[in-house]
Amino acid sequence: MNNNLFISYDLNRPGQDYPSIIETIKSLGNWAKVQKSFWYVKSNLTAMQAVERVWAHMDANDSLIVVDATNNNSAWQGLNPVVAQHIKEHWASTSSLRV
Repeated sequence: MNNNLFISYDLNRPGQDYPSIIETIKSLGNWAKVQKSFWYVKSNLTAMQAVERVWAHMDANDSLIVVDATNNNSAWQGLNPVVAQHIKEHWASTSSLRV
């Protein structure tokens, strides 16, 4: 099944491996770079699977969120706990995921 994934990330330390992260995002499916750190990918992966693949190339002090617009869910790593809680409380569906 093809999912419409929106991927956003922040790398919070100088010297990060941007090429590795970008190539990983591109490998997830048919992609478009919407903004500097915001991507659209048509992928057969779930939000959780996409987070697992991209997060493997990031550091613990970074942040990543993948929103699956097809299935109305999301997954993330490294979000500020206040922001993560806000998303969980206000998401329009109970299918929101947190890694």
